[in-house]
Amino acid sequence: MELKEHLQPHAVLIPLPLQGHITPFTHLAMKLASKGFTITFVNTESTHQKIATAQSLKDDNPFSHAQESGLDIRYAKISDGFPLSFDRTANAGQYVEGLIHVFQAHVDDFVENLVLSKPNPPISCIIADSFHVWASTIAKKYNLVNVSFWTEPATVLTVYYHMDLLKSNGHFGCHDKCEDTIRYIPGIQAIEPSDLPSYCQDADTSTVMPRFVFKCIEDAQKADFVIGNTVQELESSTISVLQERQPFYAIGPVFPTSFTKRTISMSLLPASDYTDWLNSKQDGTVLYISFGSLANLSKQDIMEIAQGILISKVNFIWVLRHNILGSEERNISPLGFKDETIDRGLVVPWCSQLAVLSHPAVGGFLTHCGWNSILESIWCKVPMVCFPILTDQFTNRKLVVDDWRIGVNLCTGRLIRREVVADNIGRIMSKSDELRKNIEKTKMILQNALSDEGSSEKNLNQFIQDMKNKILQKK
Repeated sequence: MELKEHLQPHAVLIPLPLQGHITPFTHLAMKLASKGFTITFVNTESTHQKIATAQSLKDDNPFSHAQESGLDIRYAKISDGFPLSFDRTANAGQYVEGLIHVFQAHVDDFVENLVLSKPNPPISCIIADSFHVWASTIAKKYNLVNVSFWTEPATVLTVYYHMDLLKSNGHFGCHDKCEDTIRYIPGIQAIEPSDLPSYCQDADTSTVMPRFVFKCIEDAQKADFVIGNTVQELESSTISVLQERQPFYAIGPVFPTSFTKRTISMSLLPASDYTDWLNSKQDGTVLYISFGSLANLSKQDIMEIAQGILISKVNFIWVLRHNILGSEERNISPLGFKDETIDRGLVVPWCSQLAVLSHPAVGGFLTHCGWNSILESIWCKVPMVCFPILTDQFTNRKLVVDDWRIGVNLCTGRLIRREVVADNIGRIMSKSDELRKNIEKTKMILQNALSDEGSSEKNLNQFIQDMKNKILQKK
């Protein structure tokens, strides 16, 4: 027993090189380091280059503040197999093929060299993003505990774990898919086919993204433990079913509960501060609009949203990334839009989302339903207007609008109409009692989960104990 208590685990953390995965991994590193772990955090060289530019890093280490405060977080960079000059966004298909076939060799080299360097304490586990295809192979080769970090809702993982049921019932992998409500997935009472993750809705599953995702899920099922950025009470029946398959620990929300300038930032894009502008607006009168770091929209979608904003007359901050159209075209916002809204709106290339959401002036969030965005919005008690675009976002929308009732849909299906946009913005900004009451209640669930006696804190401590036992078994 004493041996276990004095065991200091050394975990190698490797996120998928996308913003929505790097962010929770960064917070996980801080959380585990504050529990006595030694962490080696691994980014790709390409990711690091973006972070260093965006954050103006002076010492090449995003965790230097954490180290100064006594946390043992070491930082490393490895190649993803492509030159730094390679455009990973424009050549996404080729890049993902590289993540499937090439990246593993670079991870293997890195782990081997780290093991041979005999670090103190020695490496005992690998915590890999569930969206990597190689974790079980590397963990087995170097006799490490294999932990999979799932950065999406448990509901999405449950859907992926039951692809065989979707296939045998005609809801996946066939051209004449059934459109009836799905009621046979354990732990999910009912889900519409249109609320499945986008890769489960694709008729052609031979393209690179579905192949990548399903390979990752196959490997995640071999993990010794899965930790999830969700909350037991939010998805209890789904999590219970997952726990029958393998050890699953809901430890979310994985982010700092007080947002300060000292928070470690791994933003891939430079963010400006809009606090002064927000300070000039009345509480609850600003709509925050962002579609995340990855999703693309059509020019027509942007036009209809812009016209809806004009009709609604709402104050707003709208994040329009320079590459949101998926091309180099720079004229993104509609002609004259900025002039017409100059007194009540800001169109910005990027911002610190938490700084904006936590400002009292913000009363609504028009979102693509990325999971981090949803958790942050709940934490800041900001109801959502939902416009899912890809991957897990369709399932996330179902949770927000249908299950928890803390948001509304932007439109029905994919067709955006400006009048409907204006109506739904109005619904969210009208301070609807029901939405506000529900989001207050949901925020309390998150807050309670993170308290000393809360489910997420208990689950995290249990995970650490179970992992230490596993490490000792492997010695």
